[in-house]
Order: sequence, then C-alpha cells, then structure tokens
Amino acid sequence: MNPISPRILLVRGMLAGLLAGVAAFLVAYVLGESKVDAAIAIEEAAAAGHDHGEESAPVSRALQATAGLGTGTLLYGIALGGIAALVFCYALGRIGRFSPRATALLVSGGLFVTLNLVPFLKYPSNPPAVGDPDTVVRRTTLFILMIALSALLSAGALILGRRLAPRLGNWNASVIASLGFVAVVAIAYASLPGINEVPADFPAALIWQFRLTTLAVQAAMWTTFGLAFGFLAERSIAPAPAPQEAVQPVS
Repeated sequence: MNPISPRILLVRGMLAGLLAGVAAFLVAYVLGESKVDAAIAIEEAAAAGHDHGEESAPVSRALQATAGLGTGTLLYGIALGGIAALVFCYALGRIGRFSPRATALLVSGGLFVTLNLVPFLKYPSNPPAVGDPDTVVRRTTLFILMIALSALLSAGALILGRRLAPRLGNWNASVIASLGFVAVVAIAYASLPGINEVPADFPAALIWQFRLTTLAVQAAMWTTFGLAFGFLAERSIAPAPAPQEAVQPVS
C-alpha cells in the first residue's frame, strides 16, 4: 500500500468528524429537542410557585436549539474525528489483517463503546430539571472518571489480546480479552458510587426517551464517522499501481 503520513489521515479524520457532527446535529434536533422542551416546561412549572422574579435568559431557547446545538455538535465531531484518526493510525495492521474500511469501522465501534456506552450505562444523561445543582461538580467528576477508566481498561484489553494471540489464536485471545474487560468494568460499576437525583414526580417515560436519544446521537455520530473515514482512508491508502514496462518499438 502507498505510505501515507498521519497528518493526512488526521485531516481526513477531522473532515469525517465534521460529517459525523452534521449527522449528530440532525438526530439531536429531530429527536432530542422536543424532549428538552418538555423537560424545561416541567422545570418552569415547578418554579412557577416560587416568587424569584422574572429572569431573562441570556440566550434564547430557539438560538440554543439551532446555532448553539449545531456549533457544539460540529466542533465535538471534528475533535473526536481527529482523535479517532490517530487511533486508526495505530490500529491499522496491528489488530488483524483488516482493510482500511474495516479498521475504521472497528475503531469507530470501539470508541463508541469505550467513550459513550460504558460510561452511559453507569451514569446515564439527564434532561433539564433533573439533578441537584449542588452536586454538579461531583457528578461531572464521576462521569469523567468513568470515561478515563473505560479508556484505560479498553487499552489494557487490547494489549492483553495481542499478547495472548500468538499462543491462543486471534479468536480465543479476543474472547478472553473482551471477557476480562467486561469483568473489570463490572467491578468498577460496583465500586463507584451511584447517582439517583431524579425527582419522584418526574415522568419516567420522558427521562428514558431523553437518555435513549442521547445514545442515538452518539451512535449516529460514530456510525457516520466510521463509514465516511473508512471511505476516505481507503482512497488514501490505495495500492500503488504497478509500474508498466516500456515497450520497445519494433524496427
């Protein structure tokens, strides 16, 4: 295959991340904004009985749901696209004889599980009106800690699988490493404190719809990135054409 610098793949990864950010924005806007509006309405209704005076929001809700949401998801997609491209550079050829497209999809799926799914199952996202403002620092710290633990455990499982592969074969080594990852994550789930600050009168259906929507946003982002970056990477790392021998003219 043609040699290619990590910088070129980084640029392509950020471009794929931009496309992934667009997909995430569309899913968040279509599926998520109605859930956010419903949660805000519940919060405002609960605060209506308290006389705190009228406070105007510095940014309108319409601007938050369009320009604010779009800017956030696009920047988030570009940043994650660059990180994923660097992971792809390391993984290509080291996790098996996969094509660039297959490697991109594997990297994308692995990062989705590591950075989103595993932390989500322990500390799922909450809509507005859910959560004590006094514990926001604690909740944020625990969530970031869960992401860091998941990333470290994922890297450890990858190293374990590579070391076991020569003796046990790729399949058996992958199964053992995956089971070890799940076991240690389960221990982390049991060790870290839980958080349950959902008000008793908050609609259960709304909170789970919101949580599933946030997971769908991340799934849409990583799926789009895997497909787009796999296409761009494969075109960049295409096999070099064999040089043609010059044909001598017949005299």
